[in-house]
Amino acid sequence: MNKKSFLTLGSLLCLKVGNDMQNDHELIQQFQRGQEGAFDELVKRHLPTVFGFFFNVTRDEMAAEDLSQDVFLKLYKYLNNFRFESAFTTYLYRININTASSWISRNKWKNLLHLDQVPERGETDHSSEKEWARKELHDAITRLPKKQRMVVIMRITQQLSYKEIADITGMTEGSAKVNYHHAVTKLKDWLNDGSV
Repeated sequence: MNKKSFLTLGSLLCLKVGNDMQNDHELIQQFQRGQEGAFDELVKRHLPTVFGFFFNVTRDEMAAEDLSQDVFLKLYKYLNNFRFESAFTTYLYRININTASSWISRNKWKNLLHLDQVPERGETDHSSEKEWARKELHDAITRLPKKQRMVVIMRITQQLSYKEIADITGMTEGSAKVNYHHAVTKLKDWLNDGSV
């Protein structure tokens, strides 16, 4: 497979999906039969959503692009094992969530300590209060327990319903609501008392 066929974000964002009538499962079946072009079509179809998800999680275009590439590399490696028991988008969301959780864990200390935001001595911090508040919220989300963090990320960045979150994560709809409620309560407490 020519890796450049799915690793160049800019070129893929400009392409139109060729055959909108062809569903994801048909493309996966074609890929499983050895038709590499079917995988390229899946990437073209889903890359903007995957990239948008990671951009909302990371707030960093380069990190979002790297994480998107990681997702499609994993997908390419394991798509032959897809069992057609759920929608492809559910499968893809699970990969996104696992990849995001790993990224958050790897970057947790940097985020908690705000090492990327400390101005040099004598420098004035010119960031707007709105940008700072958004960063504090992002940092607070990274502190949440994994289940709560996943639910919040899916609700905020992807605007998924509790039913969709339940389908993706394997938890009940009620559990998704409870996790979201507990997460929002913690976030409010942390942000109000300045413990972020």
